[in-house]
This record gives sequence, structure tokens and C-alpha cells, in this order.
Amino acid sequence: MSRLSLNAVIAAAGIGKRVGATIPKQYLPLSGKTIIEHSIEPFLNHPDIQKVIVSIAENDLWFAQLPVAKNYKVKVVIGGKERVDSVLCALKVLPSEGYVLVHDAARPCITSTDIDKLINAAVQSKHGAILGTRVRDTMKRSDPAGHITHTVCRQNLWHALTPQMFENKVLINAIESAEFPQQITDEASAMEMAGLTVAIIEGRSDNLKVTREEDLILAELYLSSSTSISTSK
Repeated sequence: MSRLSLNAVIAAAGIGKRVGATIPKQYLPLSGKTIIEHSIEPFLNHPDIQKVIVSIAENDLWFAQLPVAKNYKVKVVIGGKERVDSVLCALKVLPSEGYVLVHDAARPCITSTDIDKLINAAVQSKHGAILGTRVRDTMKRSDPAGHITHTVCRQNLWHALTPQMFENKVLINAIESAEFPQQITDEASAMEMAGLTVAIIEGRSDNLKVTREEDLILAELYLSSSTSISTSK
């Protein structure tokens, strides 16, 4: 694995209004650190990841104050209006050759095991791979008024997670060539628009994205559980 050119991008330019906080959600406290510190550290600690590019908002006042900002692997870039713009800004400061893992700043429970699993899958796949979890619940589609229109078949239906891993130059080209970039909701969707087939592999269901207040409680539980397990070994 050491011969791979491997870097990571952390998308951290969002403001996260749904959590209801007065600061961007990635800077909320969680188990003794901020959410973003938990999200970044598994990538900083990974022996094969050379750089971690953090894409922040232009008016971000918080990241530079964190100890993690001083890590020699970390480089900060100013993001754009939409998530895809922020990711693209980060991709462009990395070498075009090699692979990149893109991760959400608000996913603090990512594990090194899942990162390794994704790396192995992505290098064996033709166009990269993402983590996901299979949909277990019955899925409904509604109309704009909130009435159920039909039940969606959940066979082969997945929740897309991050990180997502691709060759950097291929991902950049997919984003820049997208006819409708406003429809890019994650990196895999850009690759799909470019007609490229992306692999999806089963990740841990505790790799949640903090979007609501109750997610903070769950994330705290997951992190404390993983700490207890690693301490007992």
C-alpha cells in the first residue's frame, strides 16, 4: 500500500443549520473534542495517507484554533458555495495522479477498519468505491404535501456514506464535466454522471452524519463504546 499516492479531503465548509447551534456543527463539542477532530484523526493516523486537505468556509473562525490544524499532514483551503465546489477546491491542491478519499467533517465515527476496507476495494475497482449501508426499513415515497404515493423496493438500495475514494484526476474531470453540477450530492454522483461505474461496499452503520441534535447523542454513545472496546483489549 505504501507505493500508492493516497490523500484525503475533509469537506468542512458547511454551516449545519439543522442542528440548531450558533456555530457550524463540525465545531460542536463531542466526547472531549470537536466533531471535526474526531472526523479527521483516523485519516491523520493512517500510515498510508500523506496529506489531509480540509476545505473550510471563507469566514471560518474556528478551525485554526484547533490543535489538529497544526498537524504537519494538514493543509487548509477555502471552499466554495456548494459542497461540490469546496471538494473541488481541495482536489486541485493535490497531485492529479493518485487516489483521494473524500469524507464529511460531520461524520465523527469513521473507523480505521472501514478506511482500510474502502482503500482495498477502491484500488481493485475500475473507477473507485464508496462505503454504504443497506437499507433495512420499508421505504416510502411521498408527494410534496406529505402523502405516501408508493412503497419503494429496498432490494439493492443503499445509504451512501463517506469516505468515498477515487483517482483524483478522474474525479476532478467528472466534476468539471458535469452538465448539471447542482445535482452532484456526493462524489459518486459526479462519477455516475460521467458514465463511470462505482463500487459500493458495506460499511459500519455507526458511521452516521451529524445533522440533528439527536445525532450528537448517538455519536457520543458510539465513540464512548469504541473507546471502551479499544481500552479493554
